[in-house]
Amino acid sequence: MGETILIVDDDPQVVRLLVGELQQRGYRAAVARDGIEAISVARAEKPQLVLLDVGLPAGDGFTVIERMRNLPDLSAIPVIVPTADSDRRERALAAGAAAFLAKPFKVRALLGVVEQTLRAAAHRRDDTD
Repeated sequence: MGETILIVDDDPQVVRLLVGELQQRGYRAAVARDGIEAISVARAEKPQLVLLDVGLPAGDGFTVIERMRNLPDLSAIPVIVPTADSDRRERALAAGAAAFLAKPFKVRALLGVVEQTLRAAAHRRDDTD
């Protein structure tokens, strides 16, 4: 399997959809259902990307981004935030999200943002090596 993508969402239907779509395209999917679990799963799995819902129980997505940015082993992992709220978009980007995706989103649009973000992250890694 290819890169690992951590899906952080408390909606089982969204998780099922994203896991299925990502696996179908060769990605490995890891899942966390709240903010606390997100950090522990990210540390264990070392994903190449995080898809992060900001409306989470046990630590909202903004807190997750801020914690990731302050942890050396997680700080470089790009985070994509799907949200329909423009205030949340601005706050997510200010917290350190790499990108956002307008909700509701089409799977094709999500996959495009995922691929673009992974390419940009790989390019940044190449520049620092």
